[in-house]
Amino acid sequence: MTEKITFAPISYTGWGSLSYLTEEVQRFGAQKVLIITDPFLKDLGLTYRVEEPLAALGITTELYTEVVPEPPLAVGEKLVAYTREHAFDLVIGLGGGSALDLAKLAGALAVHDGKVADYLNLTGSKKVSKKGLPTILITTTSGTGSEITNISVLSLETTKDVVAHDYLLADVAIIDPELTLSLPAKVTAATGIDALTHAVEAYISKNASPVSDALALQAIRLISNSLRTAVFEGSNKQARTDMSYGSYLAGLAFFNAGVAGVHALAYPLGGQFHIAHGDSNAVLLPYVMGYIRQSCEKRMKDIYDAMGFSSMNLSQEEASYKCVDELKRLVSDVNIPSTLKGFNIGEEALEGLTEDATKQTRILARSPLTLEKEDIFAIYKSAFDGVIVEK
Repeated sequence: MTEKITFAPISYTGWGSLSYLTEEVQRFGAQKVLIITDPFLKDLGLTYRVEEPLAALGITTELYTEVVPEPPLAVGEKLVAYTREHAFDLVIGLGGGSALDLAKLAGALAVHDGKVADYLNLTGSKKVSKKGLPTILITTTSGTGSEITNISVLSLETTKDVVAHDYLLADVAIIDPELTLSLPAKVTAATGIDALTHAVEAYISKNASPVSDALALQAIRLISNSLRTAVFEGSNKQARTDMSYGSYLAGLAFFNAGVAGVHALAYPLGGQFHIAHGDSNAVLLPYVMGYIRQSCEKRMKDIYDAMGFSSMNLSQEEASYKCVDELKRLVSDVNIPSTLKGFNIGEEALEGLTEDATKQTRILARSPLTLEKEDIFAIYKSAFDGVIVEK
């Protein structure tokens, strides 16, 4: 069996890696650069760390801050049109997953015709067919993995869809943990559980390989042992560094192995209730894993060990139960609501959520347990009640 393993062409990781930005911009010969970023990063003054060194080289930069969490399709359409109109020769994304996803979209579709909607995975009729503008992605969170994946996620009326192609891969990814120091505890928690979910789902994915397994398990080790500290001691350099590397490895793992049931059920939560993606994954993670537990007991035993516990005297079944318990405990410990009720979602919403989740066939196909409509409803009901149930 042969496997395709894909990484972004160049990644700079570690404390202070932002310093490589200028040489990479110069390598592309860029003179007019579009910087797409979260508006609060401009308010924090963080954007100047990108703008000023480029200005010193005589490079023109333009800041685009019309970025919102869980960006709707209309936001993507507006940005792509803007990028096409203004003849930029390089795109920089700075921020969390939303800013980076939009930057990938702008860079790739700037050289294509038609609307963004034409390129959506589930409903589009066009394909990304050629390399777009050079793109540099700089993450300021430890969680989404967007800086090293080839998809851009957009919110539709009640769910989400993606534009996906290897031409959306960044030419350069910069993962500098120093940029995460100002991240609020709530965002640290949500993006951290998002990264953990990437690693867990990559490890149990039907598309997992020895390469993705190694990446996923190390990501689980780093994240599980540093997330609580990063949330409650945000200036802790070691915790921020471990989370940064953990998120990066988790991103590489899920990019190559894929995510599954948690993400499929999380997308409608974001689409219908505008819950942040990390929170959506977090509230569902223990319930999905509990429901599918019997289909991946051995792998959940491995996850339990990677989280820092010992399964030496436990059976696979016992360890898998404990794994679910520890995932639920970690979500609770970082103060993310542990039920759908905690996000003010009523029981009457479960049918609609289920309908939209069943449409995520691309993601559901990777689950080790086939999830039919009744299974998906049972998981949502489980997450609503706060009681883990099994298939």
